[in-house]
Formats: sequence, structure tokens, C-alpha cells
Amino acid sequence: MSAIPQSRPSLLSQLMQVPVIVAALGYLVDMYDLFLFSVVRVPSLKALNVADDQLLTQGIKLLNYQMAGMLIGGVLWGILADKKGRLSVLFGSIIMYSLANISNGFVTSVDQYAILRFIAGVGLAGELGAGITLVTEVLPKEVRGYGTTLVATLGVMGAILAYFVADLFAWRVSYFVGGGMGLILLVLRFNVFESGMFQKIKEKSVDQGNILMIIGNGKRFSKYLMAILVGLPIWFVVGILITFSPEFGHAKGIVGVNAGKAVMLAFSGQVFGDIASGLFSQYLQSRKKVIGLFITLSLCMMITYLLIPLQDAFSFYIVCAFLGFCNGYWTLFITIAAELFGTNLRATVATTVPNFVRGATIPLAALFVQFKPNLGVINSGLTLGIITSIIALIALYFLEETFTKDMNFVEKD
Repeated sequence: MSAIPQSRPSLLSQLMQVPVIVAALGYLVDMYDLFLFSVVRVPSLKALNVADDQLLTQGIKLLNYQMAGMLIGGVLWGILADKKGRLSVLFGSIIMYSLANISNGFVTSVDQYAILRFIAGVGLAGELGAGITLVTEVLPKEVRGYGTTLVATLGVMGAILAYFVADLFAWRVSYFVGGGMGLILLVLRFNVFESGMFQKIKEKSVDQGNILMIIGNGKRFSKYLMAILVGLPIWFVVGILITFSPEFGHAKGIVGVNAGKAVMLAFSGQVFGDIASGLFSQYLQSRKKVIGLFITLSLCMMITYLLIPLQDAFSFYIVCAFLGFCNGYWTLFITIAAELFGTNLRATVATTVPNFVRGATIPLAALFVQFKPNLGVINSGLTLGIITSIIALIALYFLEETFTKDMNFVEKD
């Protein structure tokens, strides 16, 4: 009697695994909390009696505190995820950033606000890298691109949700909502199982989460650095062009540009960009080709955003939405970072790389402020946009294609 062939699980059934769903919902809460500050920056600072001419300066200060927290948190959570497991980070990070964001709703001074944005940044740093690592290790290589696309799509919707919640409620309540969603999500995570690949290397004498294995090896460090540089245009757009959209709108002679609405529309566009880039990479069976295309499109839209004359806020918002779409290769770039390295370093890389890109907002913002007196707002933004895009394209050229790469391997000394 011939054996009855077993049918392969459907794509939907593979994507509906608990770790994939929880990672996606976790990124939704992560993005809500991360971009809520961009939405409520002006009203919250005004409520703390910050003068109008200090809104940009104080906003950059708070953004820098948040990003500094993410830089430090990225390293800490990444090492912990490789040493103790992906789930330890998913639990620890959610507790930290949920409690920090609830506390943000009680601040009475800019200094308190800055400290809590730093703590929230440390917590937020662990979510995406651990989630993407878990998804890439749980799903087979043929469909892991669909899994990371799902994570990206729900995550970016968190930024859109931040706009609508902030529009309906006072800024303090908006922080309470974000922290509350995180604590609710914590309950769901008790059903998440650990990555099988991580469980296997726990039984072996393999060095795990040792960042010196990256920075002390020329070949690994080069891959690591290139992976970071590929993501620079994304966070330049988000951290500078969109976060400070009222200032750019004013420089173009457009009255009434609202930062919250610009963030919402940019991330609405990015939802579709992430879906398009993820599906297109599956179709082409290539990460690099699609990322190169989106970096080029992003540069074209930066030029449009900064140089094309626009008559009103509505036209400006439309350009923000298209800019967001062209920015939609965030998860593809993190997926490449995760696929480049072995299981014993994968979470360290996948967690630190996006946070170093986010942290690049600090020097980018400093350069923007430095260029602004001589070049003006528009030309400062244009200069930085061109530089970051060229650097990203050069870095991408030197990275290997990882679409069909087997994930079940370890890095050795």
C-alpha cells in the first residue's frame, strides 16, 4: 500500500502561528508608542509652557533622548535575546516601555519628559529585532518574507493609530492608551513558544550574543555596517522630514501643516509600501533589487517634497503619503540583517541594526541644525537626503543577496 502524501500547510496557516501574530501585534504597539511623540510633540510641549520659538529645539532634545535610549537598549536587548532567548526580550521590553509611556502621561517638566522618553526608548529598542528574529526562525525560507511583511504592516498601522488616538483624546491620555495596550499584549505572550533554532544552539557550546564576534571580525563588521547604512534614508525621512513637517511646510510658504496628520499619512503610505516591497521581493526572489528600487524612489520623493512648489497643506500631505510609500522597505532591510548572520548572533544584529539606524537621527538632526543657518531649512534637508541615499545605495551594492539563505547556521570564531 502506497503512503498517502501529506499536504503542505497553507500559507495562511503558517502565517497564523502564535509567534508571528504576537510579533506583529507587538510591533503595532511599539510603533504606536514610538511615533506618538511625533504626533503630540507640539501640544505636549506647549502644555509644559515651552515657547513657540523653542518647540523645534526642545523637540529635537526629546527626540535625541529617545533615540539615545534606543541605541543603548538595542545593544542590551540584542545580546540578551541571543543569550537568554527571544521570548525574554519580548517580555522584558514590553514591560519597560509600557510603564514608561504611562509615566509620560504624568510629566510636569521637559526634564522629566526627556528622562522618560529615554527609558521608553530603551524598552522600545527590543521589540522589533526580537520579533523579526523569531519570525524568520519559525517560518520556512520560502514564506518568511510574507511573515515579516505581516509584521511590518501591522506595525506601521500602530503609527496611524497613534494619530487617531491623539486626535480623539488629550496627549496625556494618548500615552496611557499606549502603555495599556502594551500590558494587554503581555498576557497574549504567555502562549508564545521559543524558536527551535535557538533551543538547539542552547544545547551546544556556542558563543552566543557576543558582540565582539561582530566588531572584532573584519568581514562580519563590514556586513554589519553595510546593513546599518542601507536603512539611513528611512529614518532621515521619518525623523527629520516628517517629524518636522510643520517647519518644512512653513519654509515652503504653506500655512497650517500639522505634524500629527503628516505622520499619519506618511505611515499610511508606508503600510502600502511595506506590503508592496515584501510581495515584490517574493515575486523577484530578491531582497536587494527591491530595496535598491525603493531607495531610489525615496530620493525622488524627497526632492519632490523639498523642491516642488505646492499651493496648500492638502497637496503637501499627499506628497507625505507618497514619501511614506517610497520609505516602505523598513522590514525588508531588517530581514536582510537577520538573514546575514548565524543563530547565535542573529538577534543581536536584528535588534541593534534598526536601533543604530534610529539612533542616526541624533547626528542627522545635529547636522540639520548645523546646516540650517547657512543653507536654510529646505537646502539643509535636501543635502542630507542626497547624502544618506547615496551612502545607502553604495552599502546595498556590497551586501549579499539573502532571499534563499538557510537560517540554520551559527557563527564561529
